[in-house]
Parts: sequence; structure tokens; C-alpha cells
Amino acid sequence: MRILVVQESDWMEVGPHQSHHLMERLSQRGHEIHVIDFEIRWRSHKSAFFSRRKVIRNYYKAVEGGNVTVIRPPFIRAPILDYASLVFSHRGEIEKQVKEFQPDAIVGFGILNANMAIRLAKKHGIPFFYYIIDELHRLVPEKPLRVVARIVESWNMEAADVVISINEGLREYTIRMGADPDKTEVIRAGVDLEAFNLDDRKAIRAKYGIQDDETVLFFMGWLYEFSGLKEVAMALAKDGNPKIKLLILGRGDLWDALQEIRRDHGLKDKLIMETWVPYPEVPKYIMAADICILPAYKNEIMMNIVPIKIYEYMAAGKPVLATSLPGLVKEFGETNGVLYAGSSETVLDKAIELIEMGNIGSEGEKARNFVKPLRWDKLTDIFQQTLSRGC
Repeated sequence: MRILVVQESDWMEVGPHQSHHLMERLSQRGHEIHVIDFEIRWRSHKSAFFSRRKVIRNYYKAVEGGNVTVIRPPFIRAPILDYASLVFSHRGEIEKQVKEFQPDAIVGFGILNANMAIRLAKKHGIPFFYYIIDELHRLVPEKPLRVVARIVESWNMEAADVVISINEGLREYTIRMGADPDKTEVIRAGVDLEAFNLDDRKAIRAKYGIQDDETVLFFMGWLYEFSGLKEVAMALAKDGNPKIKLLILGRGDLWDALQEIRRDHGLKDKLIMETWVPYPEVPKYIMAADICILPAYKNEIMMNIVPIKIYEYMAAGKPVLATSLPGLVKEFGETNGVLYAGSSETVLDKAIELIEMGNIGSEGEKARNFVKPLRWDKLTDIFQQTLSRGC
């Protein structure tokens, strides 16, 4: 199959997400994958006002040997104008791909370019698959535009041939937004159990001077303002136990604030921060942890999502301690190695309770057992079958 993917996120900088794992594996099976993306975090880069069209071939992020062609249409790097220019350049690029690449299927992960792709797909008789991993309109940075984004997203769900969600909570969200229940399905995130090696635990802990009798809480990903990490760091500053450490792997909005807390509260040895590392290195950091955390605020963005990293934590045999977000509770329940705190501020207290009860190992085993059936190859089979039925 020839598959065209459209999204309004950065394929190369963000993730890897569900899309990377599935598309790169499909490319290994001989399918041709073209991705139209958008430099969503352009504000954090010092670049020219006008971004020219780019084509990156033979790209992979999650799966070595993946072969994806990434196409980045031109756009203007300025608030509001970025979306305005996207409307014109992405429509032109989708038309070009439909004419020249002649896709058998189009998969959308965005809002605006998904809307354009649906209209062109219907015009040319190409099936469109809408893949939902977030409540998309809530991610639009400009608040005044979120109402419009919600209207467009809702129309997309009504018009798509198939609407796929990454968890049951998001499937229910798509139905509330207008998707036909008979055209919806869930394809969850997957795991690669072989990526996690016990020997890597020792190497990473030695790198940061972490002793065998010390407990490491771990977070990885973009450091959003609502990630709850400031609250955990402040709780760590107030806690007198030198044997508990917080290891953060990532980058983002809270980086400077967390560094300030680390400096001002004498947390040099207790709060360890590392910026992005190549994706093949990530499992080593997870293995170095004892408890993985998701202390996010209970806001509208986080209510129904289940970040893919939760499955990776569980695949490594780590218990996950998170705020009691409805999407997580619905997905994992309360007996499968995911434990819940009432708020970001109480995550450390729950971690201490887990340590004192001596249940880290048993809860981690429950977590790993829960995700064992969710192997990426099996999920890629399911996704491929879904695309084939639609085509």
C-alpha cells in the first residue's frame, strides 16, 4: 500500500508516538509511507521568518530500518500566520501527493490538514482514517482558536471513513464529538519487551552516581507547565530522605524552573536532569528507575489521554505512580501496576508509601504482565488489517 500521513506536529522532533511505531513498521513490510508534517515548536528555534519546503527521505525515529519520506511544506514563522500559511501550503502539498504519490489510504493525526485531506480523499475516492491520540483542539496554543479547532475536529470525525483511538476513553470522546460508533475502533499503544535489559540499569545508575540502596523516581517527556514536576521537586526538597532521587529525561517549558528549584533548594544530588537522548537509549534510563511517575495536573488536556510512555514504563517492569486521571483509570484499572495519587503534590507521599510497603517489585511485575500482549508487531498487524479493509 501507499499511505499518506498528514499531521500538524513535528515528525522528527516530537515523539516517537504511535504514528512513528506503526508507520515505520509498515515501511519495513514494503509499504510506502509519505508524511506531511509541521514544525509545531518553531517558537523555540532561531530560524528564518519564512520556512521553505523540505523533503527528508529514508527517515526513521522509533524503528531501525524504517523508511519514511517526510515532507514539510513551507510556512511563515509567526503567530496566527503560521496556521494561515499552513492552510494554503498543506492543501497544495496534499493535492500534489494525491496526484503524484497516488495513495491507497490517507491517515490523519491533525485538525486543519486532516480536514483538507478528508475533502480531497472524498473527491478522489481514497479512504480516510482519522487516528486520535489526543483531544486535539485542546492542544491549540491560542485560546481564541480552540473553539474553531473543536468545530473542525468534530466535522472531521463525522466525515472520516474510520476513526481510530489509542484508548477507550478517547474512543468515547470521538463519539461525543460526532463519530459514528460503528466506524470507531481502538488500537492501543504497543511495547517492545526485548528493549529492556537489566544490565543497562547498572550502567545508567553508575553514570549519575546512584547507589544500589537509593530509590529513583523517573519521568521522561516534554516538560509541560502542567506536568506536575514542580510540585514533585518541591516535595522532594521538603522531604529529608536522602535515599530518594528524581531523574528527569526531557526538555520543555519547565526546564529552567526545575533547574532553579534544584539550585535554590540544594537538590544537586536528589534532582537529576538530562536532556533528550537518542530513542534507542531511552529504555536504559527507564531500567535505571524504580518507580515511574506521571504527576500531571487534572486538566482538560490530560483527562482522557494515555501517553505511550506509560506502556514503556510498564514493559520495563516498573510500577507507575500517576495522578488519578480518568483515561488512565479506565485503561489500566487499579490492580495492574498503575497506582494513583490525588494530586501532583501527593505523588511523592504515595511513592514513599510504596517504598515502605516493599511492593515496588510486585507492582512492577503486574505492570509488565498487563502489557505483554501489546507487542508492536501484533498491533501493526491489526492496523494493517484495518487499512486493508478500508481500501
